[in-house]
Amino acid sequence: MSNLVETGENAGLDVTPITPSRSYEKRTIIASSFGALLEWYDLYIYAALTATFAELFFPPGNEVAATLASLAIFGAAFILRPIGALVFGYFGDRYGRKRTFLATIWLMGVATVGIGLLPTYSQIGLLAPVLLVTLRLAQGLALGGEVGGAATYLTENAAPGRRGLATSWLQTTATIGLLLSIVVVTVVRLSMDSASFSAWGWRIPFVLSVILLAVSVYLRRGLSESPVFARMKSKGQVSDNPITASLSNGRNVRNMFILLFSVASGVGVLYGVGHFYSAYFLANTLKVEPTTANILMSCALILATPFYVLFGWLSDKIGRKWIMVSACLLAAVTTQPVFKALTHFANPVLERFQSENAIVVEGSDCSFRLFSPALTPCDKARNFLNGLGVTYAFKETPAGSPVSVEVAGSRINGFDPAAIKGAMKQAGWPEAADLSQVNRPVVVLLLWYLVVLLTMVYGPIVSFMVELFPAHLRYTSLSLPFHIGSGWFGGMLPFVLTSINASYGSIYAGLWYPVIILLVSFIVGALFIRETRQNSID
Repeated sequence: MSNLVETGENAGLDVTPITPSRSYEKRTIIASSFGALLEWYDLYIYAALTATFAELFFPPGNEVAATLASLAIFGAAFILRPIGALVFGYFGDRYGRKRTFLATIWLMGVATVGIGLLPTYSQIGLLAPVLLVTLRLAQGLALGGEVGGAATYLTENAAPGRRGLATSWLQTTATIGLLLSIVVVTVVRLSMDSASFSAWGWRIPFVLSVILLAVSVYLRRGLSESPVFARMKSKGQVSDNPITASLSNGRNVRNMFILLFSVASGVGVLYGVGHFYSAYFLANTLKVEPTTANILMSCALILATPFYVLFGWLSDKIGRKWIMVSACLLAAVTTQPVFKALTHFANPVLERFQSENAIVVEGSDCSFRLFSPALTPCDKARNFLNGLGVTYAFKETPAGSPVSVEVAGSRINGFDPAAIKGAMKQAGWPEAADLSQVNRPVVVLLLWYLVVLLTMVYGPIVSFMVELFPAHLRYTSLSLPFHIGSGWFGGMLPFVLTSINASYGSIYAGLWYPVIILLVSFIVGALFIRETRQNSID
């Protein structure tokens, strides 16, 4: 028995909008969500192994530069997402939703397994990071098509008045995918020694994605084409060139810009802060032991995941707009205090050291280099302090002056890493967080709060985007601004934020980047977004 009056290629005569059955709606939720879970898991494995890739795929000699390069490659996948949005958006609006978002799974799966099979820098030199970038770009291309495809397909199969709820299940996969990547990486780490993990164990999480790929392809192959696309095709309303049509319609372009500069960019930085940078900050800046940091982050993710569904459901009842823009405002106001609170509750000794002791670098030959090794003694001193995750001040001195580092009144002339670290330890600097002083419940609460802010936007955003654009241009029109906003603003956030911190010598300076974007998102959203929950999607 058919689930729809019109399915796939057989739609022809009866073009009356018919709501899919509840059982078929559940099938679409499971198939769409499981495929999205695969893509998010594949993308997040790299994030969980950023430090490992920095060690294995880049030239030795500059730890900060290698970390920044690794974060930049993580962001590279997000940079290509708008291109994927255009390519797959074109095919999705022209030839159908189902075929297109099935293709994105194959591309993501093959690229991910490929990363797990790559030789390292010690084996093939600079070709290693080149190949890594290539496969990361393929992942970004796939994700650029996946989000718009799954969002459009699932919303077009949802009953009116239930779109926010139905699509919110899809949104949980981003957090579940991140959680799954953390769990898999942690289990693999704990099952072997660190030398074995660095040698070959890091490859296991990538290769395991073959299992998720097989299940995802099986589930999606059993779906029918979207009923909205089937009706469009039967009426001859399919666009000949969705890209040109999307960009030549004034009202459509206006809505694309509103989406870009409001909730798309807002959700991007919320993602970057809540999912990535918070975990990075906890483990790398606050020096919380990695397994403990992963457990704390996992607890926060588990506790926050139901809120995607809650806010999706709530948006069906009271509207989508103010739930989303309120989250942007709350995040803009509280991001800096939350990260300072993380320092207080996760590493109080570091907080006390920073508040009681000044660190000053004085020199005349300092320049900030993102990817090249530190060359001068001043560069090396600042690079060393950045790697230790401490805040310091820099004082320019007359040309030719030697570098010096002052720690709590103790001056070290020249670049002497052992002497700098010794002076810091004597002043009370903790080389690692004391786990007995980590206030685990409060740290989880703070991490949970950051993720809940994300759920307030991400839960309703899919139904909002689909309702914002006409059916014949929908896949392309929503995908492009969403991936520019979430991909460029959010995907590059860990790299940009860490770079700003390194440039200013402060562990908090970079947090102004998401704060400014979130303020813009709130203002644009509050002024220009119109409520969409009552809009027809046919």
